Amino acid sequence: MEVEGPKANEVLVRNVATGVCHTDAYTLSGADPEGVFPAILGHEGGAVVEDVGKDVTTVKPGDHVIPLYRAECGQCKLCRSPKTNLCLATRPTQGKGLLLDGTTRFSKEGQTIHHFMGTSTFSEYTVLPEISVAKIDPNAPLDKVCLLGCGITTGIGAVCNTARVQPGSTVAVFGLGAGDRS
Repeated sequence: MEVEGPKANEVLVRNVATGVCHTDAYTLSGADPEGVFPAILGHEGGAVVEDVGKDVTTVKPGDHVIPLYRAECGQCKLCRSPKTNLCLATRPTQGKGLLLDGTTRFSKEGQTIHHFMGTSTFSEYTVLPEISVAKIDPNAPLDKVCLLGCGITTGIGAVCNTARVQPGSTVAVFGLGAGDRS
């Protein structure tokens, strides 16, 4: 597998830890309508920045980061809204297995290999847009914080947005895994 280095506004990271989410299995099954193959799956990770492209200002080599499959450009209508983070700029390419410039950084023997959810954390090395990484405390254990990329944020989203739990509420949580999509 070849991984091209980062272009402008991109970051090359070394994935140290990754979670395995039901979404990865669902896509691998072929049932996901946005599943593009061949691809490198994985979207929950704890990583270390190895290299940065031109104009990257928020991270540097050696920084610890969490890859974000739900990146935000910060400029579009939805990113500026306090109601959602479903970025209009990142979504069109992400569902096609591409980075923001419409290309990939993975190949094998000349064949294009697609990205998954903009992150591809099952690869030891992956390239992401700068807006797709969140810098974290270097003392935070990467094998634990990798779950922040999806599993924990999905649960918090359900609590805050679906159940609308308020401060002081008592809550019971049943089950801590992904549901069956069959």
